[in-house]
Amino acid sequence: MTSSLRLFDIDSEVPAREEKAAPLTCLEICAGAGGQALGLEQAGFRHAGLIEVDHDACNTLRLNRPDWPVIESPVQEVSGRDFEGADLLSGGVPCPPFSKAGRQLGPGDERDLFPEALRLVREVRPWAVLLENVRGLLDSRFEAYRQEICNALKDLGFVSQWRLLNACDFGVAQLRPRAVLVALKPEVAAWFRWPRPSGKTPPTVGEVLARKMAEGGWEGAAEWARKANRIAPTIVGGSRKHGGPDLGPTRARREWETLGVDGRGIADAAPPPGFHGLPRLTVSMVALLQGFPEEWVFSGNKTAAYRQVGNAFPPPVAKAIGQALHDALARHTLEVSR
Repeated sequence: MTSSLRLFDIDSEVPAREEKAAPLTCLEICAGAGGQALGLEQAGFRHAGLIEVDHDACNTLRLNRPDWPVIESPVQEVSGRDFEGADLLSGGVPCPPFSKAGRQLGPGDERDLFPEALRLVREVRPWAVLLENVRGLLDSRFEAYRQEICNALKDLGFVSQWRLLNACDFGVAQLRPRAVLVALKPEVAAWFRWPRPSGKTPPTVGEVLARKMAEGGWEGAAEWARKANRIAPTIVGGSRKHGGPDLGPTRARREWETLGVDGRGIADAAPPPGFHGLPRLTVSMVALLQGFPEEWVFSGNKTAAYRQVGNAFPPPVAKAIGQALHDALARHTLEVSR
């Protein structure tokens, strides 16, 4: 669903530029464990601020990027005027209002932060907006709400479009469809092209986790990896009120079982020598399946750490969208400066 212009739908290539783009800034809301922030950093954005209310997630951001300006606060208490002029407003607003695992109350859910995101757009006055959520937001029952958001952005001078992106199309070993909203000022939208799937087969669960599964000395790790020969189902993290350190409801656990994984819980370590049965994944293993680099660490106990991982936006997907946005913004800047 789009606002009136079709600028996003142009498939033609944009001519390559020769000039080097100037640094671009980003304000991110609901930053979580940093999946989207990391991808945007890799795409060339400098973070003006990362807003997150969860204490453990804030510590995760600080541990991995001490130079990032982390703001531990509810979004409702942050003024966008303090960040006026940031090029991009991004974030992954809470998914429970739209998740099929919940009641899907949408705008009737007190956790719906799209209105706050729109407030910040008005205050920050960015050139671009990037917001992501669960696949359920694209269901027909939320069509009017999606259009309402697009109309509000149009009133603020943006053209916008929702699109479904799958993490496995961008090298992530997981089937993780996400609803992504991109909104741009028209003069920037003329340069924007949605990222295309890489065209490469994503790695399997076994290929990603073979070494980690063997690090405890389990003799069966290589055979396990050989049989775990598909990508993972969608990883779920649960909410602060519901969900613990496990790989999801009964249906999801059955899918994990076909990959040789016990999805009823999260392990503290890789299987030891002499282990028999189906192994459980550790938090660090799940993070690898989300596309985080191995050196990324997560603060908090096992439940808190797993929840951060399970709710994250895969960094490779954020990087692909970020590169497309960075390229469009940089091209516009260069065009204006000529």
